[in-house]
Amino acid sequence: MSDFFSEARSAQAVNGRMAEPVSPRLRQIMTSLVEHLHGFIREVELSEAEWQQAIDFLTRTGQICSPERQEFILLSDTLGVSMLVDAINHRRPPGATENTVFGPFHVANAPLRQMGDTISLDGKGESCLFRGRVLDLDGQPIAGAMLDVWSDNEDGYYDVQQPQSQPRWNNRGRFITGADGRYTFRGVRPVSYPIPDDGPVGMMLAALGRHPWRPAHTHFMLTAPGYQRIVTHTFVAGDNYLTSDAVFGVKASLIQHFEPNPRGDTLWTADFDFVMTTQSPYC
Repeated sequence: MSDFFSEARSAQAVNGRMAEPVSPRLRQIMTSLVEHLHGFIREVELSEAEWQQAIDFLTRTGQICSPERQEFILLSDTLGVSMLVDAINHRRPPGATENTVFGPFHVANAPLRQMGDTISLDGKGESCLFRGRVLDLDGQPIAGAMLDVWSDNEDGYYDVQQPQSQPRWNNRGRFITGADGRYTFRGVRPVSYPIPDDGPVGMMLAALGRHPWRPAHTHFMLTAPGYQRIVTHTFVAGDNYLTSDAVFGVKASLIQHFEPNPRGDTLWTADFDFVMTTQSPYC
């Protein structure tokens, strides 16, 4: 009789139906998922109306998804799940640059540019000279490292969000370091912007009294032979949303200071060194 479903043994009843040939990893994941899900339902004593509301929420989340919009990723981001998965899978030794969320606006194969080139193709926004080095954990420069860079425009939109009004590849580019490991390019100081909040995730945030805003940031993806890939942002110091990022992406080590550049050809300069590691993320 212990194999039958009951309130007290609901998780055991469900997990007991798994067949023997199930892969060990799938068995581990599903067993834990069922135990935690059933434990949560018992803890809060979920009502039938609340469970139906949850099903409706997930249904609407799926219905709003499209090739241009992934509401489930947005849900994962705003619940902190994306950042937790990222943190677990990219543990690094002290001193190495930390990862953060990838975001939905990366476009592969951005143009390869020369050091010092401008990635702002429309000339809008507050101009900034970005510069720094790509180093290993011993402080030695890494030659041949590729920096893939992308950011929003002065209105808080990426080029793929405004294909009719922004030039293709606006505020995007790839740069390859030389023997000195240095990089430099001209772009624009990024601005804060809200994540899409006109769907179920936005309604959830509003119900929780949370805002949809992300602090100003520039995206970087770094690759180099023999080194771990880095996917990260640099965040503008002093931004109003640094401590309340809607997707929990901010880490103190990624905050970047922008300095006025009165004698240069840009309004700002922003320095940041990236440190890559060859070590396994699980070391």
